[in-house]
Order: sequence, then C-alpha cells, then structure tokens
Amino acid sequence: MNKKIMYVITILSTAVLLFLDQLAKYLAVLHLKGQTAIPIIKDVFELQYLENQGAAFGIMQGKKTFFVIGTLIFLVIVVILYHNIPLTKRFTPIRIVAVLIVAGAIGNMIDRVAHQYVIDFFYFKLINFPIFNVADIYVVVACILFILLMLFYYKEEELGQIFPFMKSKKAEE
Repeated sequence: MNKKIMYVITILSTAVLLFLDQLAKYLAVLHLKGQTAIPIIKDVFELQYLENQGAAFGIMQGKKTFFVIGTLIFLVIVVILYHNIPLTKRFTPIRIVAVLIVAGAIGNMIDRVAHQYVIDFFYFKLINFPIFNVADIYVVVACILFILLMLFYYKEEELGQIFPFMKSKKAEE
C-alpha cells in the first residue's frame, strides 16, 4: 500500500476514534453531570459522571502540566516509531495498536487542556473498578493487543524493524 494512503487512513481512523470519544464525553456531561449514577446492570455496571484531575485510579491529582507534556512526548515517540512500521499486511495489527494509543492519548489530553480534568463515566460497581472513559478503553485494548502481538505474533527480527533499539540475535552473531 502507498505510504500516503496509509497515513490518510491512519489520520482518518484516529479522527473517527477521537470523535467517538469526545461525543461520548459530551453526552456524559449533558446527561450524567449533576445526576445520580444510572445503573445499566444492577450492582454490576453503571454510568457515573466524574471529573478526574489525575491519572488511572485517581493518582497524581492536579498534575495537568505533567500529563500534557508527558502525553506530547509519548505521541512524538509513537509517531516516530510508526514511520518504521513496514507497509505490509503483516504489520497492520501494530498500526491499529498505534492508532488506538494515539486516539486515547489525544482524547484525554483534549479534556485536560479544555477542562483541566478528564471526563470519566463508565463504572464497574461489582468490582469497584475506577471510573473510566472511551479513550481509556482505547489505550487498554491497545496495550493488551501490543503485548499479545509482541509475545505471539511478531518475530524478533520483525520487531527490530519497528524498534531500532532492539538488536536481533542473528545480527549479533
């Protein structure tokens, strides 16, 4: 596939995911803010509005500048690594992972810059899991896929094409 077409697909995919994340957050503000939690499955899952000034599990509250700068640095690294991904079908899964991670990171960064907090609204009450949002789902799914791809799908030589700091054992011999 042509590199320009791949970048257009990547940008459009990221934009669609960002739109869905921001739409969900807009709807959460519109329908959940100031309201009591809405049970979807009684005592298991509910929609509950939360303005999170920290990170996952509520850690590092009020560190907006740290999160924005950290996210920007992370995004630059992902974009640089994305350029190393070969344009073959075999590497489509890792491109999808990159799109999910970028969309999730930008989605939460938009909230931090625009509102000073991230809008969260999904709550698994059954296990008292921290409240989260669509962007968080993108990042978690991407991380799980990334780990599975690294462990079971890509060979070490293939990973060396994407991650220049990884040395192939064959290259060392």
